[in-house]
Order: sequence, then structure tokens, then C-alpha cells
Amino acid sequence: MNRTELDSALTALLEAKPGASDVNLTPGKPPQLEVHGALGPVELGSFRGPLTPEDTRAVADAILDGSRAHLEALEATGSCDCAYALASGMRFRVNVFSARGSRSVVMRILAMEPPSLESLKLPPIIEEIPKLVNGMVLVTGATGSGKSTTLAAIVDRINATRPVHIVTLEDPIEFVHRQKTGTVNQRELGSDFQEFSDGLRAALRQAPKVVLVGEMRDRVTMEIALKASETGHLVLSTLHTVDAGQTINRITGMFALEERQLLRSRLAEVLRYAVSQRLLPKEGGGRILAMEVMGSSLRSRELIQNGEEGDKTFYRVIADARPMGWQTFDQHIVDLFKDKLISAEAAKTYCSDASVVTKDVDVIRTARGEDTSGIEKLEMAYTRKIR
Repeated sequence: MNRTELDSALTALLEAKPGASDVNLTPGKPPQLEVHGALGPVELGSFRGPLTPEDTRAVADAILDGSRAHLEALEATGSCDCAYALASGMRFRVNVFSARGSRSVVMRILAMEPPSLESLKLPPIIEEIPKLVNGMVLVTGATGSGKSTTLAAIVDRINATRPVHIVTLEDPIEFVHRQKTGTVNQRELGSDFQEFSDGLRAALRQAPKVVLVGEMRDRVTMEIALKASETGHLVLSTLHTVDAGQTINRITGMFALEERQLLRSRLAEVLRYAVSQRLLPKEGGGRILAMEVMGSSLRSRELIQNGEEGDKTFYRVIADARPMGWQTFDQHIVDLFKDKLISAEAAKTYCSDASVVTKDVDVIRTARGEDTSGIEKLEMAYTRKIR
């Protein structure tokens, strides 16, 4: 399959299957499309049945198009990331990787335009992030939880409202930002710079007010980001961590033991927000975002500097700061259940503290007049048994 055939096949597929998020091409399986978190078989051009290793290699070769940087990365590490665009403007974030000697391809479908904060319906406190003039903001979560989407919306708001220079360092570029009130320069790993640390170091010589770093992958990048935050820049980035506490632990773990106390003090001063995300199954189909948000206060800075101990935890500090607009995952999840956007089972499955969420969910169910004792289900089971 050459690029022309691939473009035609992808265009036809996406027109027939709106709402899809990923295309998965794996040897031994037919082409698959992920819709609302579930994979299903589809036809992709002439590919209808199980794909052969030759099929997936042909697609990978068409996407990589002989790129030396990407082929070297694939050879050295077993995988590579790149962007792929159709003539229509539709774009994909692509990962090509080796598995049991064959090549597999996963293509994440990207929006044509960066999303707006309004369209994402995020907690109101997120509206404060684009107003920041310095410091660090970290958006964390598992792969595919929407971190890049949230950051793209924040950058879009800054771009629309502030006459500042914004430099983004991405792997790969996902959302293309048009020039608005701000000036945006988007740079891609592998073609415009070789390491995030190199790109960030260079960005600080490009007179930016805002720098987006695709991911804080190592100590060197974090060290440069801290210096940038301390010297008047706003640094936005991501980490693959599940909540605020793990985020702080991951960052401190990048540094040697003798460096950590100073690192904690510096981080406490520059961290403005730690935002964590999870996608939950939505009632009626699809997925919905649950978000933990921690800002900066005397209590949170003390925890960052000294660590958690006893009942002094990030969970407790965030929960107590709800009047300030902060929220734990559990508080947001209970709200989603109260609004009938998720099921009780989803609430209990995706929460952080099952005992807290179960109690709050049962209070809501009782107020709705639902049985929460489980006795009715036991009686029904017993009746079926004796029959």
C-alpha cells in the first residue's frame, strides 16, 4: 500500500465511522478502529481480513516515507512517533513499533483545530491557567487520557488573548495553532530538535513567555524547566502519573538523594497547578473526563517541600480546598454520578478511595429512592434458587 492508497483508504474509513479515536493495524488481526474505547474490525482499502506482517510493514513504510530520523529511532528503540496528514487536513499522531519481529501501527486521530476550553467543559479553575505569567503547570495521566488536548486548549486561549511568544516542543505536533493575538512557533522532536532538553535549552534563547514541553522525560529536562519557571517563564508540560502525590514523587525521583531537598523547595515555589486526568465510561456510551486539580497554597507548598506524613496528604489538602476550586478525583467522580453521567459501578472502579466514594454514592442513591442495602438482590437470588 503506497501513500496515495493509504490516504484514500483512511479518508473513506473516517467518513464512514465518525467519532473514532484510533486506527490499530496489528499482524494477525483485521484493521481495527477504536470508538469510545472499544476496538472493532473494519475494512481499510483492500485490507479486509487478518493483516499479514507484509501488510503492516507496507503501511509503516508508507507513513515513514524513508525518514532517516524515524527509521533510526525505530531501529534503536523499537518504536518511533511521527505525524501523518491527509490532503483534507485531517492529521494523525502515529506510533510505529516492532512486536515479535513484525511492525504494528497505531494512528491517533487528531482534531483539525485545537479545542477551546469552553468545548472541553473543564472545571472553572482551569480558566485561571492561561492567565499565569510564570511558574510551572503539569497535566498528568495515563496515555490517551487527554493531556495533550487540555494543554492545546490552554495554549489556544493564551494565543487568543495575550500578545506573547509561545514555543511548543512536541512529539509529534498534534494540534496546529493558527497565529492569533500571540505568536506561536511549534517545533517537532526528531525534525526540529533531537531531545526535549535540547529544544527547551534553545527555546529559552528564543524570547518566549510561554513554553510547552511535550513530556518531562528526564532529570535534565526537568532541571531546565525549573530554571525557566524561576526566571519568569510559564512552562506547561505533562507526566505519566496518576495524581498530585505521584507527580511530586516522580519528579523528586529524577534527582539524586542529596539534591532532593533543594529540588522540593524549588518545586514548591514554581508549581502553580498539578492537574491529573482519567477517562471514565459514560452512561449511554462514550467516555467522560474526571479531573483532579491542585493549585498552590501554603499547605500544598509545605507538602511538596516536606513530603506526606500521617494525615498530611495531598488528597486531604486538595479535598479541603474545594471552596478554592480544587478537587480530588473522588469529588469529581461523585459529582459525575450525581449528574447521572456515570454509573455507580464506574464511580467505584475509577475512584481513588473506594470507601469515601461508596459512602457518597449510597447517600445519593438513597436520596433518589434507590435500594442500597443489597437485600433486595439477595431475596431475588434466593427466590430464583428455590424455584
